[in-house]
Amino acid sequence: MTADLVLRNVTLPTGRCADIVVAGGLVRHVGRAVRAEETIDCSRLTCLPGAVDMHVHMRGGVQAGKEDWRTGTLSAVAGGVTVVVDQPNTVPPITTPDLLRARVREAKEQAVCGFAVNAGVTPGADLQGMHDAGAMAFGETFAAPSSYGDGLGPETLRGLFTRIHALGGLATVHAEEVAGPAPATLADHDRARSGAGEARAFRTVCALAPGGMRLHFCHASTAASVEAARGTVEVTPHHLFLSRGMFQEGDTRARVNPPLRDEETRRALWSRWDRIDVVASDHAPHTLREKGLPFEDAPSGIPGVETMVPLLVAAVRRGKITLASVIEKTSWRPAAILGIPRAGFLPGDRADYALYPDAVTRIDAGRLHAKCGWSPFEGLEAVFPEEVVVRGRRVYACGELREAHPAWYPGRGYLSSQVK
Repeated sequence: MTADLVLRNVTLPTGRCADIVVAGGLVRHVGRAVRAEETIDCSRLTCLPGAVDMHVHMRGGVQAGKEDWRTGTLSAVAGGVTVVVDQPNTVPPITTPDLLRARVREAKEQAVCGFAVNAGVTPGADLQGMHDAGAMAFGETFAAPSSYGDGLGPETLRGLFTRIHALGGLATVHAEEVAGPAPATLADHDRARSGAGEARAFRTVCALAPGGMRLHFCHASTAASVEAARGTVEVTPHHLFLSRGMFQEGDTRARVNPPLRDEETRRALWSRWDRIDVVASDHAPHTLREKGLPFEDAPSGIPGVETMVPLLVAAVRRGKITLASVIEKTSWRPAAILGIPRAGFLPGDRADYALYPDAVTRIDAGRLHAKCGWSPFEGLEAVFPEEVVVRGRRVYACGELREAHPAWYPGRGYLSSQVK
């Protein structure tokens, strides 16, 4: 056998050391080395399957000043993420097959790694058409208002869930309660979108969804919300690693929906680590000019796709969590939920990998790749990958992009429509 790439001396999750032989973008053999066009010695590196970030906002179009597909996916790859799932609350929102196809074309032209695109969920949206056109999932579906997304009432949600369930689709849901006047501080924002209200909203959504529906809750920010979720549930690095007390009360860079909570709530969220299905970034960049507006007017959202896995790997180095759980929550579980081939260490697996050194560094926004140019995680410990492989090709090495290797992952509706 002649391979495209061999990863030599990989320590597998089982503890076994082996060579991974890659050809045609897939793992072909695990064991003894063969001849290859290219080899990477992993003896001093930790090899993880490429992460699947199933919650990003790649912006682009009229919002390209914040981020575009090239900068956003380069940021992803630099953080060990090899597949991103873009949310549909773009400008304009993705509510028709034509808009979805246009979004996919834009990504194919600019992305440097794998991607999927979700369908918008509004009363007038062509859900069937977007399902057949390749939408990966439906939503994030807004059960509460957020940046570029209007909240939907209970009966509207019930009807839309019924339609999505009939398609066999996955509904991803942003569930919160919003009350009170426009917040002027981080504490006000926390109260306006309280943790208790979020958990109630989770329970309400569960009651509205048909039995057996594929349901996924986005960015749970409290332990009670995690426990209230039916189906699968994700958390973000910012709710795990940041609390509002780490920032000045008026710091709009920490404004995000759901809000950052207090330190006690943040620590309690970690206590549900084993119940959490997915860690996803909710990468939602805004420019510093936008974040410089008065708190009441500044948009919610922060960048995070590049720092997500590095923060978790640093937590592994500190002994807080296991490497196996990071692989499960950032790669294998999201791939299973979405129904895309998993990256891994068995013949037939997708050959996406990120190779991490032992050294722990500090996050420096000046070294990150997101177009917005700032990070709320500045100064936190992280471990960034030295090399990243996408479908068997070395796309990123030592801080530099070697080549773009985009790949569209369409949803089940598209795959079924191609068989008919």
